[in-house]
Amino acid sequence: MENINAPAWRKSSRCGTSTCVEVAKVDDAYLIRDSKNPEAAALTFTKAEWDAFVEGVTAGEFRF
Repeated sequence: MENINAPAWRKSSRCGTSTCVEVAKVDDAYLIRDSKNPEAAALTFTKAEWDAFVEGVTAGEFRF
């Protein structure tokens, strides 16, 4: 039987063959994992935390 709540992991199209993070949404949680180590535990974020992260990226807060 297929797990209905299994994460549908997505990776950026800009990753190519390099290692990237993968993101999935399950219910109200956003999950992030390392694509080269998918068996490791994923980081879990609430919608508010995810929205704050996306807003920060969009605003350029993570540019060095």
